[in-house]
Amino acid sequence: MMEVPVLLQGIFVITGKNMRLYYTKPPVLMFGVLFPLFMFFAFFVGRKLDLVTFFPAFLGMMVFFTASSVGPLITPWEKREKTYERLLSYPVTQDSIILGDVVAGVIFGLGIGLLVWIASTFFVPVPVTNPWLFALAFILGTFSCAALGALLASPASDSPPNVMIFSNLVRFPLIFISGIFIPLSQLEGAAQVLAYCSPLAYLVDLFNGAMAGSSVLSPFIDCAVLAGVTAVFFFTTKAIQKRNLVKGL
Repeated sequence: MMEVPVLLQGIFVITGKNMRLYYTKPPVLMFGVLFPLFMFFAFFVGRKLDLVTFFPAFLGMMVFFTASSVGPLITPWEKREKTYERLLSYPVTQDSIILGDVVAGVIFGLGIGLLVWIASTFFVPVPVTNPWLFALAFILGTFSCAALGALLASPASDSPPNVMIFSNLVRFPLIFISGIFIPLSQLEGAAQVLAYCSPLAYLVDLFNGAMAGSSVLSPFIDCAVLAGVTAVFFFTTKAIQKRNLVKGL
């Protein structure tokens, strides 16, 4: 078993490599920054909606798209450029590689999400009633979304466009069922059950609790679900990539 300092050094190096190479790639900027902004303007502008009420949902959607946009690009891009095999020959573990991809998504999501929140405070009065819960929502939300991004890159493909299309086929339904456009408190029956299947619903609920002081679920439940799905996404990614390596994919 690799020692913890060596593991952390591997994560640090791979994260730095991912930040330098992938943050400015067009698919990351398009689907991670521009797309959620376009969705916000398409849905909110001209509809006379209360922006303060819907701002936690918008912030959750922004974190979801930004943090989950980096991961799907990394593995297929490196497989196409034949650098993935060279990376495996270095003294790093599979855990280091996956966590390096996840942390790169976390930093990207935190940076863009905080920038959007700070910029929005100049135009919309968005109070934060619980700063600690707000910070925890950012951390757990970016980790869960970045882990989802790493999972979406797991299929044995060396085509970044195909993986980005596949990732959007998964992310879009999660957006529409998660209470972004209709508050979770107003959903009933099957719609509410469906919303609880999306981790984004728990992130939005946690942002509501931190900013508006009211959430449908207990913040403890929201935090536990986000931490749980992060672990599930990570270990599923590890299992799929290990299977691909055994098969030589």
